[in-house]
Amino acid sequence: MVSYYPLSISANRSERTLTITWNDGHVSVYSFGLLRAACSCAVCRGGHERMSRFPDPEVFELELPESPATRLKTVEAVGNYAITIEWEDGHHFGNYHWDYLRALCPCPKCRAGAVG
Repeated sequence: MVSYYPLSISANRSERTLTITWNDGHVSVYSFGLLRAACSCAVCRGGHERMSRFPDPEVFELELPESPATRLKTVEAVGNYAITIEWEDGHHFGNYHWDYLRALCPCPKCRAGAVG
C-alpha cells in the first residue's frame, strides 16, 4: 500500500483553493466548495455508520457556492496524519486524513483511477 503525505499545503483565499504537493510529486488543487461538500465529520456524513476512509463519489457533483460555509477561516495540522479546517460559519469538526484527501483529488488523472 502506498503511503501519501504532503510536502506542502497552501490556501489561496482569493482563488478559493487549497493546494497540496504530495510526496510522489503529484499536486492536488481542491476548491473550498469541494472540501466543504466532502467534510468527513459524522454530522456531514450522515452519522457514524456512514464514515469511510474515502469520500462519497457524489461530492464531486456537489460543488457548493461561495458562502460562509465555504469560506476558509483556518487550516491546522492534526498530528502528522491530517488537517482540520474551520469554516467562517463556525463548522470545524472534520479531520481530512492524508489518504482521504488523496482520494478526494479532483484532477482528471485521479478521477479516472478512482475506485467507486
